[in-house]
Amino acid sequence: MKRIIPFSRFFLPAAILSTVLAVAGIIGYVVKGGFNLGVDFQAGLIQEVQFAPTAFSLTWTGRGNATVSFDRTSLYIVISGAGVEGITHQFSFAEYETVGALTAALPSRVEGIAVKTQAPGNSLSQWLIYSAQGNPQLGNVPYVVHYLSPGSATIPIGDVRDSLISLGRTVSVQQLGTDADRHFMIRLEDSELETGSGVPAEKIISTLESSFGAGGVAVIRSDYVGSRFSKNLTEQAGILLGLTLLLILAYSAIRFKPQFAFGAVLAILHDALIIVAFVVWSRMEFNTTTIAAILTILGYSINDTIVIFDRIRETRRIYPDDTFVNILNRALTETLSRTIITTATTMLAVLSLFIFTTGSMKDFALALLVGMTSGVYSTIFIASGFVNLWDIQARKNAKKKLAGGAAVPAKA
Repeated sequence: MKRIIPFSRFFLPAAILSTVLAVAGIIGYVVKGGFNLGVDFQAGLIQEVQFAPTAFSLTWTGRGNATVSFDRTSLYIVISGAGVEGITHQFSFAEYETVGALTAALPSRVEGIAVKTQAPGNSLSQWLIYSAQGNPQLGNVPYVVHYLSPGSATIPIGDVRDSLISLGRTVSVQQLGTDADRHFMIRLEDSELETGSGVPAEKIISTLESSFGAGGVAVIRSDYVGSRFSKNLTEQAGILLGLTLLLILAYSAIRFKPQFAFGAVLAILHDALIIVAFVVWSRMEFNTTTIAAILTILGYSINDTIVIFDRIRETRRIYPDDTFVNILNRALTETLSRTIITTATTMLAVLSLFIFTTGSMKDFALALLVGMTSGVYSTIFIASGFVNLWDIQARKNAKKKLAGGAAVPAKA
């Protein structure tokens, strides 16, 4: 006979531990001034910049329109417009290995394009970096292409913060990738923005270039969120989480008895509080990706809870004369191997995301790892513990009714 693990002995210690963690999360929220809100929930400007010197600049004086783009393997010049035969010129980095070879080939193959080279001619073409700054549709205004060699000196994040002090106290800087990438995310709250479109973005770049050199900052991404949009998104996120809890409560109440429904909701509330506490104390950016992680965790947790509740119900039918606490321990023991295998295999995929990705996807994977661990714990000790507590209370009430002369006690 398979040995039954007495999970019920740990229901009370688990409840105490969960209470401590939840309180720690609330304290952290107050002490640290709330979440580290991303630009999705906080009106303002967010820019990803990379400190990379100018490789060359392009201008266009030919017929039609010329647009520049490139990927990791090639640079493309697309010619289009009325009265012009559309054509795409591809400059493969394998064929033009250096910046010198590439810039020499551009005007010779594309009539009307002018190139001004600033990088050493022996710089590799594969070091080129795409910048969102400027208009990729070429014209009289030079379009700047940057490059970053692997041996470039690192730039401390403290130096970047110091250079932006003049923009206001609500400017925050976060490093992305490794030190060698020289890649940073800069956020400027709406209260610090000047009026007029594009002014804040230009001000950030001009401020950085005044400290680190003109033409040495490439804009990788630039986004702006208005105050009305951020407010609506915050309200919708709260409504979404509330509706999720209500739907899970309704589903659980229909499929199981009320005590199971409340136990399931209590477990996912516990998971939400644990991940919130983790986000608060780790200062992980709270954005739409975090909301997606929380919803994913809730879905994973309720799935695990429903599986175990199904086994409890089946075990109760098989052993109708056994005590409820023994039924709980037996059901949890029988599903333990399934829980471990399912969680471990899922975590392998999530762990791969955490190791091999960066930025918001890495945060998403880290939140999932924490939430999945909490989900297994809450299913075994919180949801089942609540159901066991309900049964104990129901039996006490039944005994009181019997003592008071009740003919038929209420069945738990």
